[in-house]
Amino acid sequence: MILLIDSGNTRLKWRLERQKSAEVLVQGVGLLTDADPLQTLCLPKGSRVMSVAVSTVASEQRQHNLVAALKSRFTAPVTCYWSERERDGLVNGYQQPAKMGADRWHGMYAAWQRRRQGFAVVDAGSAVTVDYVAADGHHLGGYILPGLQMMLRSLSSDAARIDFESELSLESRPGLSTNECVNHGLAWLSAAFSDRVLADIQSYGLRDLVLTGGDALRLQRLGLQGEIEPELVLDGLAKVHRERFYG
Repeated sequence: MILLIDSGNTRLKWRLERQKSAEVLVQGVGLLTDADPLQTLCLPKGSRVMSVAVSTVASEQRQHNLVAALKSRFTAPVTCYWSERERDGLVNGYQQPAKMGADRWHGMYAAWQRRRQGFAVVDAGSAVTVDYVAADGHHLGGYILPGLQMMLRSLSSDAARIDFESELSLESRPGLSTNECVNHGLAWLSAAFSDRVLADIQSYGLRDLVLTGGDALRLQRLGLQGEIEPELVLDGLAKVHRERFYG
């Protein structure tokens, strides 16, 4: 079996696949702050992990701790995958490709493998990332913005005398209370963001929009009409790993 891990700096997602068929057996989430970030993973009886693939944007120390925890639990080799200059026609737009977050690269690679035409990827997680890929596979560039929860925390901790409760509202009309001003304001900002992404897609002649991340459905409901693929990063990581080890 193959164990796949998509790790942020605090949380991670994992997935266990059959080595040959790529059938997903079980999946889950964990916290890097736990002694065993994969404590919810129970292997099927009689099975064994043959290799571990990791896509991570965690700090160097947390990455080290994660790899150490994996090596202490499994005898299988652990491989961390990073952004690359090019893979199977997908060309990284960064002058220094290694500085791109691995999650962005693996998400784009999964989308490229399925489409082979111009597309945009929006990953709405702790941070929101946007990446545009032309029909010829060249990465046109992207954006990194604070995510919804990050903005809520900023308003709560860094702005004086703003007292509100998060409601994750989809309403964007002008607010008539502090609660409404904050929650409607974030919906208004997300709707404006969606309009800009859709305008860029048209301007660059792209055809598809792929959404992933925890807030993807919210963005879709606010007007960012695209296909939600919640496992996009793991899908891309799995493809890269199989190409390296299994041809």
